[in-house]
Amino acid sequence: MNQEAPNSRDPGPDQLVSVHMVLVHRNRGATGRRTIQRFLDQAREADLDIAMTVVDNGSDPGQLALLRDGLPDEVTVVEAGRNLGFGPGANIGLTRWLASDSSVCLLAPHDARPACGTVGLIVDQLTSHPEAGLACADVGDGQLPRVQPWLGPIGESLEPDDDSGFPPRWELVDYPHGTLMALTRDCVEQIGVFDERYFAYCEEADLGLRARAAGWEVGLVRGALVENPESNADAAVIDYLMVRNTLLLLRVHFGLANMAFRIGVVIAEHVVGWWRPTVRTPYHSGWARFRAVVDAVTGRFGPPSG
Repeated sequence: MNQEAPNSRDPGPDQLVSVHMVLVHRNRGATGRRTIQRFLDQAREADLDIAMTVVDNGSDPGQLALLRDGLPDEVTVVEAGRNLGFGPGANIGLTRWLASDSSVCLLAPHDARPACGTVGLIVDQLTSHPEAGLACADVGDGQLPRVQPWLGPIGESLEPDDDSGFPPRWELVDYPHGTLMALTRDCVEQIGVFDERYFAYCEEADLGLRARAAGWEVGLVRGALVENPESNADAAVIDYLMVRNTLLLLRVHFGLANMAFRIGVVIAEHVVGWWRPTVRTPYHSGWARFRAVVDAVTGRFGPPSG
């Protein structure tokens, strides 16, 4: 791991921590404006020196106008011109952050809702752990993000008496939640930004595994709560991307045998779901899963087709 990391992130007792915020937006102008204001307000309350880049992923003109209306000077909107997906859109903002002087970057989608004090808590915890390259807020599900080598991203349940959330605790995890994560400059300069093949879903798991392989810790700040309640993606698209990208993740980090095993699990899940529809997940789509497996095997990644 980069041995310069501790000193490069220490702002000193009389300096504000410099933070760059990246928000990825598409077609939710009013929601995006409220999210921007939440993060700016919390940054000021935590005495953070913050600048913000909002990456717009090809929004309709009316929604983009709602987003832009009356934005403060510390917010810059960058128009991607089309829907690049979360990871590629975030990379535009991360590139602007890496060209700045900020040592820490916060990243979230346009509908992230941090609870009171979350921004200050996550930045404080990250800067207090110089061995950490990535961190994330707590989505409140009582689970720690893990990657199982034969199945992919999963959650590890906490013991009931270990989930009070206060005082905030640093929990080691395999990858950060994408709802609100924090990245350090030293880590990202070493491992790179998001792999754009994922488009959306599992890109944060890939980033976390790369960070840990390079010797960095990844932490979840238990008690620094956040939610994002306004997902508007089609269920079949979500199912397609989750299956396809999980297969990519397993192939890249664990090998073809692990990918093949997960394909077997996908087939078994579909057969059981056809036989007993009540056990299907809300996003289950047989056709989407078939396409996901075919595309993963043939190497077709990026934006979903059709």
